[in-house]
Amino acid sequence: MENIPIRHINTTQKEPSFSKSFGIKRIQDLLSGKDMIQELHRHDFFYVLVLRKGAGHHEIDFKPYPVSDNSIFFMRPGQVHQHILKAGSTGYLMAFKTVFFYPNDSAPKHLLRKASATNFYILNSDIFKKLFSILDYIFKEYTNKNEGYIDIIKANLIILCTELVRQDNKTHANKNNLYAQERLEQFLELLEIHIYKHKQVSEYANMLNLSTYQLNTILKSTLGKTCSELINEYIILEAKRHLIATTSQVSQIAYHLGYEDVSYFIRFFKKHTEYTPEAFRHNFR
Repeated sequence: MENIPIRHINTTQKEPSFSKSFGIKRIQDLLSGKDMIQELHRHDFFYVLVLRKGAGHHEIDFKPYPVSDNSIFFMRPGQVHQHILKAGSTGYLMAFKTVFFYPNDSAPKHLLRKASATNFYILNSDIFKKLFSILDYIFKEYTNKNEGYIDIIKANLIILCTELVRQDNKTHANKNNLYAQERLEQFLELLEIHIYKHKQVSEYANMLNLSTYQLNTILKSTLGKTCSELINEYIILEAKRHLIATTSQVSQIAYHLGYEDVSYFIRFFKKHTEYTPEAFRHNFR
C-alpha cells in the first residue's frame, strides 16, 4: 500500500523541540521570484497560508479555490492539497502541530477545530489588515526569540483563530447552540480516529453516550446531514485521496479503508460518485 506523501515542518531552528512543532516564513522569501508548484500531498500539521497579494490556484480535497489578495487558507492535518503560487505573491506561510496549540487544554482545541473547519477565508481589506498585523507580530517574535516569545506566539495564535471564527460566524449566521456544536466536534474527532474500523451509526452514538436518534438530530441541526451521510462522505473522500495521490491498487485501498470485500467497496464507491475507482482515477488524475 503506497502512502500519500506527507510533509513535515521544516526544522531549521536551534531549538529542536520547538522547531518541530511551529514555523512561520514569508512567502516572498519562499518564492524567491519564482512560481511555487506543489503536487498532491498532505501534512501532519496545521497549514495556514495568509496572502496579502496572491495569484495562482489551490485545490484542497478536490475542491478548487482561487488564490487572491486578502485571503487565508487554513488546512487541517491529513487534508490533501496541491497548489500553484505565482511569483509576486506576498504574505506568510505558518505551520504548527496540534500539541503546540493545545498540549493539555480542551478550550483551545475546540477553537482550533472551529477555525480550521473553514479552509478558505476571503476578507475585506480592513479585517485582513487587522489579522495580518497579528501575523507580523508572530513573525517578529519567531525571528527575534526574545524572552517569553513562545508564549507570545501561542497567545497570538489564539487571537487569530478567535477572529477567524468570528468572521465565519458572521458569514454563515451560525445559530447552533453550544451543546450541539460541542457534540458535533466530538463526533468529527471520533470519525477521524475510528473510520477505518467503525462505520455504523450505532457505534459512534455509543461512543458519545447518545442514542442514534439524538446523534442524527444533532448532526441534522448543525450540518444538515445524517450520521450515515457523514460517515459515507468521509470514506469516499479518503478513497479519492488515495486514488489520486498514490498508485496503490484498488484492492489495497479497499483493505486500508476496512473493506475485505473489494467488490462491495467498488459498488459502494460507484454508488456515491457514479464512477468505479479506476474510472475516477483515470478521469481526475
